[in-house]
Order: sequence, then C-alpha cells, then structure tokens
Amino acid sequence: MQASKKPLKYGFLLLPHYSMLGFSSAIETLHMANWVTGKELYSFCTISHEIRETPSSTGVTTVSDYLTSEAPSDLDAIFVCGASPVIKNESQTLENWIKKQAKRSVGLGGVCTGSYLLAKAGLLDGYRATIHWRSLANLRDEFLQTIVSNHLFEVDRDRYTCSGGTAAMDMMLFLIGKQHGMSLASNISEQFVCERIRTHEDPQRIPLQARIGTGQPKLVEAVQLMEANIQEPLSSDDIAYHVGVSRRHLERLFKGNLDIVPSRYYLELRLQHAKQLIVQTDKTITEVGLACGFGSAPHFSTTYKGFFGISPREERNKSHNKSPTPVQMDKKKRRLWKK
Repeated sequence: MQASKKPLKYGFLLLPHYSMLGFSSAIETLHMANWVTGKELYSFCTISHEIRETPSSTGVTTVSDYLTSEAPSDLDAIFVCGASPVIKNESQTLENWIKKQAKRSVGLGGVCTGSYLLAKAGLLDGYRATIHWRSLANLRDEFLQTIVSNHLFEVDRDRYTCSGGTAAMDMMLFLIGKQHGMSLASNISEQFVCERIRTHEDPQRIPLQARIGTGQPKLVEAVQLMEANIQEPLSSDDIAYHVGVSRRHLERLFKGNLDIVPSRYYLELRLQHAKQLIVQTDKTITEVGLACGFGSAPHFSTTYKGFFGISPREERNKSHNKSPTPVQMDKKKRRLWKK
C-alpha cells in the first residue's frame, strides 16, 4: 500500500478517569512509527471537554492541548478514550460536539469504553464495533443498531474501536500497516518486544483453560457449558451427562483442580455475571435476577448479599455514585505533558 504523503493528525479526547494504559498504548505506537522511520508520519494532540486537566485511571492528570471548543478543524480522526466501568452521564454538549465531527467526515474511534459515547450519539449505528469485555453486555443491550463483537478491535470504514489496554496498540499497528505497510508495523512491534501482532479477530480474554489454570479438558468443557447457560442453569447431572463423565467424577474434577464443588462454582459464576449486569446495564434488579437464573427477586437479593456483602440495589447505587478514586502518587500534583 502506498504510504500517505502528509502526516496524519489524530486527536485523543480524554474522558474523566480514562484508561491510561489504553491511551498510552495508542500514542506510543504512533510515536514509535515516527521514531523508526525518522519521519513525521503522525502527529497527535489531546482534547478535553470544559476543563483542561483530566484525571486518568491511575490518578495522573493530563493537561490537554485543547478544549473541545478550540480543537483543530483539520484532524483526520478523533479517538475517544473512556473509563472502565462506563461513565454514562457525559454532557449533551460533548455528545453534540462528537456528532459535529462526524458531519465533517472526521474518522471516529473508541478506546476502552470510549465506544459507548460514540454509540450513545448514534455514530456506531450500522457499524461493527467493540468495547472492553466488561461492557459488552451493556453495549449490546442498549444499542441494537450497533453490530457488537467481542473481538480485540474493529475497523469498519471510518470507525475504529478497541477493547482498551494493549489492544489500542494492536489497532494502531493495524492502521499503520494499512497506511504505511506491514513491514513498518512489524518493526514497531519488535521495538515494543511483542512477539506477534494480534489481529482484530483475536479474543479479548485469555483462553478458558488458562483462566481456570488446568489442563483437564472435561473440566474446561463443563465450565464452558456453565458459561453458556447462565439464564437457565443446568443441573450437575446434566453437565456430567453432556461432558461424558459421572456426577461423582465431575465433582472430583472441580474439587481437585479448583477446590470447589460444581454447584458452588456455577452459582458464583452466575453471581459475577449478575454483578456485571447491575453495574454495566440499566436492567431492573428483577430482570438481572431472571437473566442469571434466579426465579424470584427475594431469592436473588438474599443470595447476592450473602456472596458480595451488599444487596443488588446497594451495588447499583454504589456504582452510580462512585467515581474512580485517583491514586495518590505524590504530594505534588502529577501531570503528563505531550512532548
């Protein structure tokens, strides 16, 4: 592919408590493209809304180059850098500003949960998009016109979304490969000591076998069945039948490898999923309970509180009222400046 003749200008819109890892993974990749080639292939700036100082997830504050009201008009793309979990109460004026950029045919991207703001503005309707795995259910439930995937990143026409973290680097490497060739992208990857460039089809989460730390295929298969049947839980006998072992053997597999009985593991799995739905979606508590296999709201609330120590309603109130707590790194306020 023929390289672009002029530097591409990217803006990074930093939302409060944005993911520092996602943001830095993106800009470091662009910086390395310039450093490796000795050319200014990319320039970037930071943008914030209403106030210049934006706290990150780590507590480090970034002083943005521009406010949205004064952002350059010649940007090729704007990447919205979001927080985890999703912050849903972004101002209408910010949403309107994003829509205005879309009308000007500026490319739009989302890093971590930045995709949520784009979807809320209707700017991902009819597009493939992704978001951090903890927010996937929320994005799917709220924005039916968006084609949501659980891939590492998605590039669909002039929309660029990634799941956050180091996936921002993979997405930028993909764009650099398209714009300047895969040889440069591979060189950058080597500079970062990455043994391979992940593709957009790579999953966000590590394989189940690695997550549960066992090489027992029957155990992995049993957990997969549990994860696929949250709303209508299977009995231990059903699970044992489907994986081709006796119930007693299934219990030995769980106890020997995970130090837990199958029914308890299944219950905790459903409760963890319920917590995700409570924090990340607007489903009622009753709807969350039903979606996680609990036949009644009182039973769900009692079981939830017994496991997490607070009721589902208290969990939701806490998630809505709480902003991420900045890390106290020093007595003096720390700032990150773009050089």
